[in-house]
Amino acid sequence: MDPIQKLRDGLRNLLVSALEKARAQGLITFDSLPDFVIEVPRDEGHGDFASNVAMLMARQARMAPRKIAEIINEQIDRKLMPELQNVEIAGAGFINFFLDQSWLYQLPALVIGMGDRYGSSPRQNLKVQVEFVSANPTGNLHMGNARGGAIGDTLANALSFAGYDVEREFYINDAGNQIEVFAQSLEARYLQLMGAKIEFPDNGYAGQDVVDTVKNIIRDYKDTLLVMSSEERQKFVVDYALKEKLEYIKTTLSNFGINYDLWFSEKSLHASGQVDDVIKSLQEKGFIYEEDGAQWFKSTLFGDEKDEVVIRANGLPTYFATDIAYHRDKFQRGFDRVINVWGADHHGHVARMKGAIKALGYDEDRLDILLMQLVRLYRGGIVVRMSKRTGTTVSLDELIEEVGKDAARFFFVMRSPDSQMDFDLDLAKEKGQDNPVYYVQYAHARIQSIFRQAAAAGVVIKAVEEVDFSVLGNEELQLLRKIADFPEEIAIVARTMTPQRIARYILDLAGLFHSFYNHHRVLNENKSLQDARMLLMEATRVTIKNALNILGVSAPDQM
Repeated sequence: MDPIQKLRDGLRNLLVSALEKARAQGLITFDSLPDFVIEVPRDEGHGDFASNVAMLMARQARMAPRKIAEIINEQIDRKLMPELQNVEIAGAGFINFFLDQSWLYQLPALVIGMGDRYGSSPRQNLKVQVEFVSANPTGNLHMGNARGGAIGDTLANALSFAGYDVEREFYINDAGNQIEVFAQSLEARYLQLMGAKIEFPDNGYAGQDVVDTVKNIIRDYKDTLLVMSSEERQKFVVDYALKEKLEYIKTTLSNFGINYDLWFSEKSLHASGQVDDVIKSLQEKGFIYEEDGAQWFKSTLFGDEKDEVVIRANGLPTYFATDIAYHRDKFQRGFDRVINVWGADHHGHVARMKGAIKALGYDEDRLDILLMQLVRLYRGGIVVRMSKRTGTTVSLDELIEEVGKDAARFFFVMRSPDSQMDFDLDLAKEKGQDNPVYYVQYAHARIQSIFRQAAAAGVVIKAVEEVDFSVLGNEELQLLRKIADFPEEIAIVARTMTPQRIARYILDLAGLFHSFYNHHRVLNENKSLQDARMLLMEATRVTIKNALNILGVSAPDQM
């Protein structure tokens, strides 16, 4: 149960009842109630909750918002909500509600009772797919893949916690021009390593990882590929390499805490005829035209800057054509909502992709695309561009090796995806309060240390129904108030695709805990206060751990 939502529902009922009473007495005239909100104000001085209902009713009631707010206040039946302490009218007509903090006394029982499900919502009949990373299987996973992985997986965790039926998917780009170039690159390296004097393709994949793969091929098959035709050899080496790369990607992402429900092959779309079929469908609907021998999709009808080629003049489909078929397949599989996590360089692809979905007869709002900016690595205040090991871009597995999964995931999710990110390698390894992931994990470890001290001293933790929480002071109540916000934070993240909110939330919660810990003793001579604080600590620990779980970060018992 969401305690904040419960209070919101209670306040909403108060406002509706007050408005109906005012209308019955002829104090105000309206035909229907507006879709007003009850929100938590940013400024604590504006109360625990505030509503804009009076502002929204002004035109309909033909009355100043502040006057409407005053009428509503006069009609509110305080007896319907014992927690309500005071109501104030602010500004042009906002209604601010001040609650007695006693409602927070119920929170420890709720949090401890729900345990690892605190913050979650009941299961909803909504099927959501989150597709993220989907890196070309032609090289190592880089920082962009790493950030997309942390963002996508955290979002999927939050959606699942919020009650959605979630599936994680990786789209394997195992067809198209990049695979042809990959095959040519592999063949050239193989022949070179076998002693042939040949040129490497100008547009080939020249990374050390390609050389390493070819060395593995030579180890397993030696010179047996030399007798093959070029076509046979390219097919052989690329099949070998794709299998190897896919295993590398799966292993590295698993080490990063990411495990997919489905690995979807682009090649399967061509083999099944889905690409041809979707183009035919768009032709029949009048969204395809021919020009210069190519087939064009009318993407300008949907806000794109120019129409887009789907079938080249040589008869081969473009990547966009395949992507249309892929997204239609997603909706045909029954997903109510489809979420893609893309790099910012795909910005121009958003309008045409949504347009294609609309052209196929689906609601374009069911497709959400989360764009993320680049990552810059820093060490010693200097930008790190190259791997020490390979001389190329730093890979995800190297990052995990250097700073660990927890720090990497937390850092990648901390910032809004649409902001460029600076990743400080030195800070990520630092064991101090300046390191945000350490700061949060240390809060969990500190609480576990309190419990170990209590056990060593023979302190028995009372059942929650036997404890009087009215002995708690202001700092403790601030902690409880923050804990109460957790379910709503999860719901907002799921609705708005803002996983960074979880990192910000848990940093705030950890900050409140550390402040409390530095000024107060949980184990003390006042037994009633000790009992209440012990259960407050457990409620805090549960919330921190649940938030860390959503981030894919561990909650250590000691550090």
